[in-house]
Amino acid sequence: MEILDPATPYYSSDDKGILSLINIIREGIKFDAFIEFANRISFTIPEWSGILHISLRTLQRYQRENLLFDPLQSEKIIEIAILHKKGTDVFGDPAKFNSWLDTENLALGKIKPKKLLDSSFGINMIKDELGRIEYGILA
Repeated sequence: MEILDPATPYYSSDDKGILSLINIIREGIKFDAFIEFANRISFTIPEWSGILHISLRTLQRYQRENLLFDPLQSEKIIEIAILHKKGTDVFGDPAKFNSWLDTENLALGKIKPKKLLDSSFGINMIKDELGRIEYGILA
């Protein structure tokens, strides 16, 4: 069962699912699991470097040695995986959601949603906007 696969039970909002996510975050995500997820979405490795606040060179070392991400980075990866699942559900297609992430958004201050992913506050703004889109509330 793939940790970053949205079809896994880890993505449920019940306490058991959340506790499972907390354990995964504490243990750290291996680079190979991360890269499998990263290949399904439209972010480049340099973009991930900015999102995770680690240098490109460090990411390359993680890849070479298949290292574990620390809990803070693992949590950010999981948050984005959950956000990506939500966005795919709202837009009905991963490609449409990825395109939305890469398009300037008036409701988000005329910036690309993708630019907000380096902070938990930004991720929450995107979640809120997805909720408004899902329920047809346009800003």
